[in-house]
Amino acid sequence: MGLGHRASFALVSPVVEAIGLEKTYRRRRGDDVRALRGLELTVGEPGAVHGFLGPNGSGKTTAIRCLLGLIRPTSGQVRVFGVDVTERFHEVAHRVGAIVESPKMFPNFTGRKNLALLAQIYKLPSTEVDRVLEIVKLDGRDRDTFGSYSLGMRQRLAIAGALLKDPELLILDEPANGLDPAGIAEMRDLIRSVAAQGTTILVSSHQLSEIEQVCTEATIIYNGLVVESGSLADIRARHGAVDVIVGIEHPEQAVHVLSAAGISASVRPPSSGGATPGASGGLPLITVDVAPTDAARVTRVLADNDLYLSELRVEASTLEDAFFRLTAPPSPTAVDRVEVAA
Repeated sequence: MGLGHRASFALVSPVVEAIGLEKTYRRRRGDDVRALRGLELTVGEPGAVHGFLGPNGSGKTTAIRCLLGLIRPTSGQVRVFGVDVTERFHEVAHRVGAIVESPKMFPNFTGRKNLALLAQIYKLPSTEVDRVLEIVKLDGRDRDTFGSYSLGMRQRLAIAGALLKDPELLILDEPANGLDPAGIAEMRDLIRSVAAQGTTILVSSHQLSEIEQVCTEATIIYNGLVVESGSLADIRARHGAVDVIVGIEHPEQAVHVLSAAGISASVRPPSSGGATPGASGGLPLITVDVAPTDAARVTRVLADNDLYLSELRVEASTLEDAFFRLTAPPSPTAVDRVEVAA
């Protein structure tokens, strides 16, 4: 299946689409668990790497299981390539590869034999085994047993198995879980190389810094609901913060002035660079937490109060900053205010 076909199909319908997805797990003792609460998800671009992010228990794995037809949602729709997978996943199964949770293969079989068995199940030629081993860079270790593989090698072999069908959509649930830094870097490179071939990838992960390096877009969920979705740049701009680092002669006075103007600021500890030589001339530094559009206001507020900075630099927000702002539980104070208002 060529890339042109993939691109043209994506124009007709999104690769993945969840609409009002609900899933409630019934328990005998009566305390039902509502894992998904009307989840909305769209992954539309061929070759996109879409991050699916959320804290533990937010509903990521439940949503992925619904997408793969492994569990039936309580209500809502979930479509892959325009097909309702709740009833007709078999129609698109050959176009989807997935790894959900830990990879399971025969430990006493070689990596090659494990893949050969999968190829037989899929009724694929043995040449496909060579192809995927080369993609995941295990072609030199394919004669070793799966049980002798490191965790990173096991993850790569599992991805090789998912790639045997040459899928247009690859779904990876926590592919870097438990990996050391070298393994995480290998996984990052592998995801990039697969996406470069036109495969759309939906990847859930707690490795936010890694997601930021490989993803073009993301959906963040919390408590079974989408709290943000879009390009990483847009998410950072809407929910991140810009730390403005200011070198100034009277840091405590500057913090007081900025706080009076409604701008959060604090003296930067010496261990974080509280006084540094260079442009600031060794003056103390303060950290100012402002929205991206308010950075210029810092200089104006200080100057209006006869406080003149000797250094100013901006530390851009990260996806992690936005993630924690969006998924932080409400503070008790905020809850109390809501109850009083009610």
